[in-house]
Amino acid sequence: MPDSSLLSSRKGDHIRINLDENVHSSITTGLEAYQFIPKAIPEINLEDVDISQMLLMKKLHAPILISSMTGGTPEAEKVNRNLAVAARECGVAIGVGSQRAAIENPALAKTFSIRAYAPDALLFANLGAVQLNYGYSVDECRRAVEMIGADALFLHLNALQEAVQPEGNTRFSGLLDKIEKICRELDIPVFIKEVGWGISSEDARRLASTGITGIDVAGAGGTSWSQVEKYRIEAPHRARIAGTFQGWGLPTALSLELVHAAVPDMILFASGGLRDGLDVAKCIALGATLGGMASPILKASVISEEETVLTIKEIIEEIRICLFACGINNLTSLRNNSSILVKRG
Repeated sequence: MPDSSLLSSRKGDHIRINLDENVHSSITTGLEAYQFIPKAIPEINLEDVDISQMLLMKKLHAPILISSMTGGTPEAEKVNRNLAVAARECGVAIGVGSQRAAIENPALAKTFSIRAYAPDALLFANLGAVQLNYGYSVDECRRAVEMIGADALFLHLNALQEAVQPEGNTRFSGLLDKIEKICRELDIPVFIKEVGWGISSEDARRLASTGITGIDVAGAGGTSWSQVEKYRIEAPHRARIAGTFQGWGLPTALSLELVHAAVPDMILFASGGLRDGLDVAKCIALGATLGGMASPILKASVISEEETVLTIKEIIEEIRICLFACGINNLTSLRNNSSILVKRG
C-alpha cells in the first residue's frame, strides 16, 4: 500500500497549484463556437422559468454538478464543507474528490464526510478506476460510498495524469471487465468520468457495454491535470514531458457531441472548462443532463460558505435568464435542443 501521508500531501499540492498557478489547457472547450438564438418576444414570463428536475430520485433545483475536487487534507475538509453547504442551499448535485487517501487511511474519512451538511443532496463518491488493477474491488467501492452516504459512484479515468505523475499508476489493461464487475455487484449507480481530456465515441460505446448508468465527458478546455502535475515534478525533464500535453484532449463540446451521438440514451454530464450559466445551458442543449463546474466554485469555496453559495446562485440565475431569453421555460424543452443554437465559423 502507498504511504497515505504522501497521498494527503499530493491532495494539498493539487489545491495549492490549482489556486496559484496557470494550469489551464491550451485549447478551449469549443462551447464558445455556439451562440443561442435569442427570442425578441419570448412569450413567457421570467418567473415561470423552471430549471428543476428529478435525477436518481433526487430533486435538483438547477442542472449543476459541483464537480469532484478534493479531500484528504484539513484544508480540503473546509472546502468540502463549504461546497456541501452550497449544494444544500442551492439544490444542486455534488461530487467529492478521489477517496483513495481515506480508503488507505480511515482517519482522513472526515475530510470527505459531507452528508451531514447536505442531507438531501445528490452526492457522488469517487475512486480512480485504475485502482481496480491495484487491489481494489467492490469492497473498496462500497467503503467509499458508505463513507459519505453517496447516492452514486464515480469511477474516474485519468490515464494521462497517471502517466506523467512521478508516483502514477499506469496499469490500465483489462479495466473494462473490472468496471463491469463493479456495476454488477454494487447496489447503486456507477458513473464514469474523465478528468479533463474527454471521452471518444468508441470509448463511450465500450463503457456503455459494462452497465454503467452515466458518463461525465469532462472534456478539455479547463484545468489540465498534466499541467497540475508539471508543477509538482522536481525533475526538469519530467516536468517538460508533462508540459508537452497542455493541449491534449477532446474539447468539451466536441466530446459531448460525440458521446451523445454514440450512446443517445445514456445519462450524460458535461464538465471541463465550464465558466458560467451560459456554458451550462449550451451543454444541456447539446444533450447533457447536468453541467459540472469545479474551478470557479473552488475559488469561492476557499473564501467562505457565503461566497460559494453566491457564486452558484449567480450561475443558476444566468441559466434561468438564458432560457427566458430563448423563449424556453423548462429543461425538458432545452435538453438536446440544438436547434436553438447556431455554430459560428
